[in-house]
Amino acid sequence: MPVLTILCHPRLERIGERCTLGELRFRDAIGVSRLEPGFSPPGAAGGAPLGDTHLSRAPLRLIALPGGQIRLDASASRTPVVVEGEPLEGRRDVSAEEVARGVIIQLAARIVLLLHVADSSPPEPGDDLGLVGASHLLEQVRRDIRRIADLAVPVLVRGETGTGKELVARAIHAAGADRARPFIAVNMAAIPPSLAAAEIFGAERGAYTGAVRSQPGYFGLAQEGTLFLDEIGEAPLDVQVMLLRALETGEIQAVGAQQPRRARVRVIAATDADLEAKIADGSFRAPLLHRLAGYEIALPSLRERRDDIGRLTLHILRAELAQLGDPRALDRSGPIDPLNDRPWLPASLMARLVRYDWPGNVRQLRNVIRQLVVGSRGAACLEGGPALERLLGRATLDDRRGEDRRRGRAGGATAAEPQRPESADEEDHSSDPGRSDGPGWRKPSEVPEEELIDALRRSRWDLKATAGLLRVSRTSLYALMENCHRVRRAGDLRPEEIARCYRECDGDIEEMVNRLEVSKRALLRRIRELRIG
Repeated sequence: MPVLTILCHPRLERIGERCTLGELRFRDAIGVSRLEPGFSPPGAAGGAPLGDTHLSRAPLRLIALPGGQIRLDASASRTPVVVEGEPLEGRRDVSAEEVARGVIIQLAARIVLLLHVADSSPPEPGDDLGLVGASHLLEQVRRDIRRIADLAVPVLVRGETGTGKELVARAIHAAGADRARPFIAVNMAAIPPSLAAAEIFGAERGAYTGAVRSQPGYFGLAQEGTLFLDEIGEAPLDVQVMLLRALETGEIQAVGAQQPRRARVRVIAATDADLEAKIADGSFRAPLLHRLAGYEIALPSLRERRDDIGRLTLHILRAELAQLGDPRALDRSGPIDPLNDRPWLPASLMARLVRYDWPGNVRQLRNVIRQLVVGSRGAACLEGGPALERLLGRATLDDRRGEDRRRGRAGGATAAEPQRPESADEEDHSSDPGRSDGPGWRKPSEVPEEELIDALRRSRWDLKATAGLLRVSRTSLYALMENCHRVRRAGDLRPEEIARCYRECDGDIEEMVNRLEVSKRALLRRIRELRIG
């Protein structure tokens, strides 16, 4: 059902509180103002209104419409309202698809709410297992962990890079009966293939050149405990065969050993790779996948749990401030000064963080917050602005370069054909000067929105050509596009929208680019990912 979640509030302890809007189906409207409705932590009874004196008593009204649409009506409210980055004057209808993705509502430039959908069932009792957040997708992960923790079956954790796969593996171990036993984490991608078998299963003295003593291997170190194999898709084929036997028989054989030995080890594997595709190209064994996936846990991406970004940001802020020796910087006591108060976490910054798609997920969010904290050291509040734009652009590029390297290892690129770096919209910018302060260059602030849209259309969404038309650097162009809500990325398009356009255009990519108004390179990549045509 629809839910409002507080992502930013002058009282930081209120971040994460929510109000379910189930009554919206039976009432004409629900008002959001200083005095209503009540917000409470997930699963808690009662609730308190937003209570900020900057908000008008006259409410922003939420009205249910047919087809799951919700109308936002600010015509009677004196509170400045911004919806998805655009000031709301009067009314705006948001579709069911927009609500499913999450609609960002800013009130008086001080409070950020997310209108989204959530599971109406209360969270299960118990601790949070070390996972920060209360979205229904994360609650499902917690239920999976509790369900599997005391069972001696292999677990396969799947999720995009940066979603916290090792954190889940540690939570499974900590919730199980062997929590006092060793937990050994191994990154399969970091082990040289020639040494992988010895590193994992152990080796006898003299088994190979340089083996001057016997070594137990990771299975030996994890005896009676848990062995976490990260990046399992990178395991060499010979190691895959040995892993399969270990899982089937409970026995391992060290390199150079004459006899196998019993290994009481729970194996948890993790990957962000498409193992089925690797099976198809022969780089991963299907029987091993079936054995590893005794139970499978799918981790949601950060963009699928936007309602957790407020909680995560606050959690990371506290951790980073503690590292800098200022753990109480966010604590407040006494009433908030309604005239002079500057929240340490500005609403505009939180809105930008929630609107971003986070290809690097929680890891990328942590890196961005860390750099903002260090950059704002000694300030009264966390600063964003141009620094945030630069951080998001660079973090996205670095993350996708890493993704390219993984794909290259999986059988795509060769040393003679290096993968090209991807920007926020998949364009090569290796020749971009990366600056906008030289002769003839313009600052992003000098480019109005209409000129940006016109240049994109004239260049047929070729970003290199667009940057030339506007006389801005490619980095500046990405910042302009990120701030312009009329610009879509190929990653924002729904699969059914792309498929429908493909059929209507008979596969003509140029015509699809004109209709969808996205980068051709990015669109082609999406078509390949979705296996359309």
